[in-house]
Parts: sequence; structure tokens; C-alpha cells
Amino acid sequence: MKATYYKYMLEFKRPSGTSRGIMTEKETWFIILEENGKKGIGECGILRSLSADDRDDYEEKLKWTCENIHLGEKALWESLMEFPSIQFGVEMAFLSLKSENPFLLFPSDFTNNSKSIVINGLVWMGEPAFMKEQIEEKLAAGFNCIKLKIGAIDFQKELELLAFIRSHFSAEEIEIRVDANGAFALNEALDKLNQLYKFQLHSIEQPIKKGNIQAMADLCKITPFPIALDEELIGIFSFKDKEKLLQEIMPQYIILKPSFIGGFRGTLEWITLAEKYNIGWWITSALESNIGLNAIAQWTHTLNSKIPQGLGTGALYTNNFDCPLEVSKGQLWYSESQKWDSEILKKVQSNKGAE
Repeated sequence: MKATYYKYMLEFKRPSGTSRGIMTEKETWFIILEENGKKGIGECGILRSLSADDRDDYEEKLKWTCENIHLGEKALWESLMEFPSIQFGVEMAFLSLKSENPFLLFPSDFTNNSKSIVINGLVWMGEPAFMKEQIEEKLAAGFNCIKLKIGAIDFQKELELLAFIRSHFSAEEIEIRVDANGAFALNEALDKLNQLYKFQLHSIEQPIKKGNIQAMADLCKITPFPIALDEELIGIFSFKDKEKLLQEIMPQYIILKPSFIGGFRGTLEWITLAEKYNIGWWITSALESNIGLNAIAQWTHTLNSKIPQGLGTGALYTNNFDCPLEVSKGQLWYSESQKWDSEILKKVQSNKGAE
């Protein structure tokens, strides 16, 4: 078996804002396996400044992984514990290599286009007028669940945007999730949660910065509506430490991003613990290309979750890869009319990659 790795820069169609700043491009890496004339591909979806494996030795570890691919998927996964995005890329690449179709990893009613995955519509941060425009687009597109990034513009303006939605749609008609990305100061978080409460929100992701365990635990005890942990899970590697975190904070939900928490195996550990402690969960993609999104979506369907998932649409980038994933009326479908880009491997390998 031969393994090579390649860097690929995804270019945003328009600058996209979070509380951590504006993004114009997104770095990702691919591992390509070759054996007996077959090829498999996996995406290592790192997000600089956020991923636990945003480290100076990241490429060195990718090189080591490819040089030691003979160890096999399970042994590599265990050796890559502090590199969750590479764990995920390795899992995906081995699945891809073993599959008859390198992009059909989990055949199901989803991949045969008979069932869909309900997803939330994501509204990016920006000027109020831009956010209002996005909200109107999502509502018109048939989404029943909308997720708003908050924390980057004036809080009163954000409250006005929520009021705009609620003036047109009740909580029964439109579910609203908000994501603060840790933007609220510790001394004002509860006050802001109380102000948000009147808009009948489903939940808020990561109201305060990760690492404030006691403060987050206190908030989860007295919050007027559910809190979901997101960034808090990043960098927690062992099963024991995962359980300890959930026991200490006892959130209402956790948000699971396979690229950030050790791929499918790492995510299943969190799900096992969440269900043990009666904590809700859903799966979210993390700005991967359509290659990674495809793997996450196919796997997510096998979990049979009934609530909206946080899966992207692949429409953010100018140089993404054509694929069958398609959004219609707030649902993600595996369309029979859309085909995979036949030049994917060539495009990956020509994007100034390294071996």
C-alpha cells in the first residue's frame, strides 16, 4: 500500500465571519491511498486557530502517517490521538479504499436518494443587513431550523435580528439555534442568556470560552434555555477525560464535529457518554470540502438522529468538488442527477501538494 498527502486551499465565495474573525480561505489536507490499482481518499479537515492539532508539526505528522500506513487504520488511529483531523482522514481513506466506489462509504437509503437528512440553515455573522438577507434566504428556501452565529456585532442588533424572525415565525414554525463561539464575558453571560430567552431559542452553543469549566457548569445549572458544548470538546482525547468533562459540566447538548474530535470512532465515544448521562447531541461538519462532508453526511444518516443536523452544503467555496449532495427545503439529499467530479484526484494532487 502507498500513501501520499496533499494540501488544498479552499477559497470562500465571499468572506465569512465568526466571532474569531473573517475567513477568506480554508486550508485542508488529503490522504490518498493506493493498493492493487485502487485508490482511496480521506480529508484531514483542520481549522487553524481552533483545531486541537493546529501545531507546527502537523505536516510532519502527516508525512509520518503516510510512511507508516502499513500499520493499518486501527493502530494509526491510536497513534494519532493528538491529531484528530488526521485520525479522521485515515479512517475515511481506508473506508474509501475498501469501497467499490471510493465516495460511497456507507450505502443506505440516504445514498440511494430515498431518504434525506434534516439540517439547519447557517446564517453567517456580518452587518445586520447582510444577516437579515441570509435569514430571509433560508426561510424562503424552506428551512425549519436556523442557526445564527452571534457575538461579533452589537448584541442589541443581534436581538433585533431574532425579533425580526419571531415577528414572522413562531417557535413551532422555525427552530432557532444560536452559536456564540465563546464570545460572552463570564460576568455578562447569564444576563445575555436571559435576554435571549424571550425569543424561544432551541439552544445556544458555547456561550463562554472553553476552559472555564466551573463557570460553564454553573451556567448549565441555571440557564433559562439549553446550552450546547462545542469548542469545549476540542482537545479532550481519552474516553476517561471525555466522561470527566461531561460529569463536571452536565450540558443539555453537545455538538460533535468528527474532524475535531477523532473521526467516527472519537465521535461515537462522545455519543456513548452523552446517552449515558441523558445529554442530547447532533453532528456538525466543520467547513470541510465536499469530500469530507460526503463522508460525514453518509455516516450521520446511519445514526438515525431525528433532530436537525449541522451539516454544511458545500456551497461556500469557489473551488469545491462537484458531488451528489444537494439541499432542498431544509434537507440534505444524495441526488441521482448530480455526479462526482471525475477529476477530483487530479485536482487534489495538482494543488501544490506535498508528498
